[in-house]
Formats: sequence, C-alpha cells, structure tokens
Amino acid sequence: MLKQITLVCIMSLLAISSTSFAQSPGADIYKSKCQSCHAADGSGNTPAGKSMKVRPFNSPEVVKMSDDDLIQVTRDGRGKMPAYAGKLTDDQIKAVVAHIRTLQGK
Repeated sequence: MLKQITLVCIMSLLAISSTSFAQSPGADIYKSKCQSCHAADGSGNTPAGKSMKVRPFNSPEVVKMSDDDLIQVTRDGRGKMPAYAGKLTDDQIKAVVAHIRTLQGK
C-alpha cells in the first residue's frame, strides 16, 4: 500500500513539473518560424540575422514599438522579413509578439 501511495505521489509530481516546463505557444512558433533569423534570445545574432541586419528585440527602436506595430510587421513583413499573413493566424502572431516581449524583459 505504501509503495502505491509513493508511486501516485511521484507520478503527480512529475505531471506537475512537466507542465511547468512546457513552452508557450508563442515560444514554439517563434522557435520554428523566427529563431533562425532573430536568434533564440532575440539578438539577431545568427548568420541570417547578421546578413539581413536584423535589429535586436531589445534595441530602443523595437522596444518602443507597440504590440500592434509588431503584429503588423509580422503579418505584413518589412524589408527582407517575409509576411506571415496566411502562414500564421492572428492569434498565433499575437502569441509570438507576447513571446518577443518576454525576450525584451518586459
């Protein structure tokens, strides 16, 4: 009986801890669609980011942009950045912008 209770407790703790390590949908989308240019930390420090002169997300120009501005750039593209309208839903784009804000430390 004690072994069963211990097993149930361990399984419960594993379930709780695994959910706390799950990434947000925005983080998952960012990793698959954005990270190759913008880098995992949003610095733009990747070969593609350097060649396209990607601004770091913590640069003053990007930090002062509103969420609506970032949504518009992601949806419609800008410069060498492709548009993600039709590739991502509006909710997915909003989730990516929320993740970008976490990379800025906001």
